[in-house]
Amino acid sequence: MKRDYYEVLGVPKGADEKEIKKAFRSLARKLHPDVNKSDPETESKFKEAAEAYEVLNNPESRATYDRYGVEGLKRGGFADFSQFSFDDIIRSFFGDSLFAEDMFGGFRGPARGGDVAAEVEITLAEAASGIGREVEYEAITHCLACDGSGAAPGSERKTCGSCKGAGQVRSVARTAFGQFVRQGPCSACGGAGSTVDKPCPDCGGRGLAVSVKKLEVEIPAGIADGQSIRIPGSGSAGEAGAPAGDLYIKVSVAAHEQLIRDGNDLVYRLPLTMVDAAVGIIKEVPTLEGDEEIEIKPGTQPGEVRTLRGRGMPYLRGRGRGDLKLVMEIMIPHNLSQEQKDLLQQFAEVTHEKNYTSDEGLINRIRAAFR
Repeated sequence: MKRDYYEVLGVPKGADEKEIKKAFRSLARKLHPDVNKSDPETESKFKEAAEAYEVLNNPESRATYDRYGVEGLKRGGFADFSQFSFDDIIRSFFGDSLFAEDMFGGFRGPARGGDVAAEVEITLAEAASGIGREVEYEAITHCLACDGSGAAPGSERKTCGSCKGAGQVRSVARTAFGQFVRQGPCSACGGAGSTVDKPCPDCGGRGLAVSVKKLEVEIPAGIADGQSIRIPGSGSAGEAGAPAGDLYIKVSVAAHEQLIRDGNDLVYRLPLTMVDAAVGIIKEVPTLEGDEEIEIKPGTQPGEVRTLRGRGMPYLRGRGRGDLKLVMEIMIPHNLSQEQKDLLQQFAEVTHEKNYTSDEGLINRIRAAFR
């Protein structure tokens, strides 16, 4: 069942011609296919609005609708807009121009160059310090044979006779909205403003070709795995002088053999024998600057965290660095011989409860583990 046409346009039944036209213009702006691409119901909504406007903007069909409703229109021979294609309806209102200037303010000129993606892999240490890398990628560039002109060697481009070099043409047309100035790229030159008599055989007159490009890129310190760097204007070349696209470089940071990244912090799981943890030891631990010796205090507990401040990854946007956190992993021996079991049993007999009681309270130990 069709919705009430006044409801579709959002106007009262006593609305005048100006109000009806203004309401439809507002809806058309929202529902035009070049403006609204996210709504799957755009086509049906536009058809509904166009049909409502066609009826209410015409005094005779509006009077019939007000008196007899949709059935009265059908008897009068009014066509249901659902019978027409979306493209036909768009052209009936906007013509063949890409945009109606009065409604959408301009037209699409020559196409901007496409964006291009490339990928580089770096180490965690390189991500920490920042590094320059040469990136190689394929992109559309200006044809080398004709230097981007599109003209064969020995010939040259000439000013387009149709648009006089403007690259666009304007015309006045009467549509359902009234008189509109329509503007679009010149069909003779494709918006370039010039033409060639003898197209370049290498690029077919487009002035563009696919080639391999190389670019030195600075990868900033602190970048994370999977992040991308955007290089404006380094993508594919645009047509007819349009701007080039952008280059997006995805950075892959290879996993470190020992260090685990956690945001801007680094984590190292430090293995200790139960003897090392009990009596203390000097251990060598990896850092971004190389191996470093640290002292493990006697009585170190499983899961205890030792934090080396400012030894993690640098902040990508800002100053300072994260921390290096050493998580103590106490290794319990297995496959013990009888002699080893006897020695451990003797050890158990000479130890007391106070040997297993920490000087810190439980809460302090928990805080230390998460600090």
